[in-house]
Amino acid sequence: MLFFLPIIIFLIISIVFDVIKIKKIPLINKIKNKKLQLLMAIIPILVIALLFNYINAFIIYIHFALFIILAELIFYSIKKIFKKEYSYALTSTLAIIFTITYLGIAYYIAYNVVETKYIITTNKNINDFKIVMLSDSHIGATLDGNEFYKQMKEISNIDSDILVIVGDYVDDDTKKEDMIKACEGLGLVKPKYGVYFVYGNHDRGYFNKRDFNTNDLENELKKNNVTILEDDIIELENIVLIGRKDKSNKTRKSIQELVQNVDKNKYLISLNHQPNDYANEMNYVDLVLSGHTHGGQMFPLGYVGLLTKSNDEFYGLHQRGNTNFIVTSGISGWAADFKTGAKSEYVVIEIKKIG
Repeated sequence: MLFFLPIIIFLIISIVFDVIKIKKIPLINKIKNKKLQLLMAIIPILVIALLFNYINAFIIYIHFALFIILAELIFYSIKKIFKKEYSYALTSTLAIIFTITYLGIAYYIAYNVVETKYIITTNKNINDFKIVMLSDSHIGATLDGNEFYKQMKEISNIDSDILVIVGDYVDDDTKKEDMIKACEGLGLVKPKYGVYFVYGNHDRGYFNKRDFNTNDLENELKKNNVTILEDDIIELENIVLIGRKDKSNKTRKSIQELVQNVDKNKYLISLNHQPNDYANEMNYVDLVLSGHTHGGQMFPLGYVGLLTKSNDEFYGLHQRGNTNFIVTSGISGWAADFKTGAKSEYVVIEIKKIG
């Protein structure tokens, strides 16, 4: 309640603010009947609520309110500087245009998956090694089973050594047929050393409303040659893959426990869904791959995560001590159809020996 109450209050304030400003649009403002004028101002709010889920509707309401405030600040500054009057109706009209344009671009970014590449060097004695990394597909969000299958068909053309799925593969709203089709898509990818999966905080579900359970998911993954890692270690020549349980799992082992008997001369890669154990992972492994943050998804949420110390980083490649950390923004997103703070991506990582 402490989390949702401020959001609900903010939502109510935004809706009231939006209605007041919509009333100032010339076409509506000219209506003499005040009740009819109010009704016409409320109709767009209701239409948005009917066309979008509550999270997407909330995003639209908030952005419209923010763009009105921005437009009014700009015109107020112009008035002060150039001594020219402006119409409040103009700010509402421009705010509608800005909101549609901005969120239209954000919608395209959310649904358009791109490839992001990183090159990492090491002094350890390994052959060049290529990883394809996926995270946060939340099957059924922006990618249903068929769309995810198409993405995997494209990724299958990459000559990689391993494919890793770093959590939040499915969600509460994922349908069984989409989950099955998505797993079949993973079966299309044939890397040299296989496909590996670790759980995220959403994969097991929260509200038991899915038409499949965790056993169904694991059976489909295994059927398509996906290896599930839960605090498990896989040795691939001079590469060691460490698949960690999610932070939400109270039984998970520390990274120190997991690597205590591992040859430190080998190149150690940790798969850890949530990027918030950097202090412990630093210098114990060479590379940590994470997702969870969606790259912030909606600006400025990524920075909020840093300020609240929910995450150590929210996107990109970072180095701490002798360890490289990569956080992907994910191939999809959670609940929202928009991305204003990140992109939808799969990641290709090349590890190269130097010296």
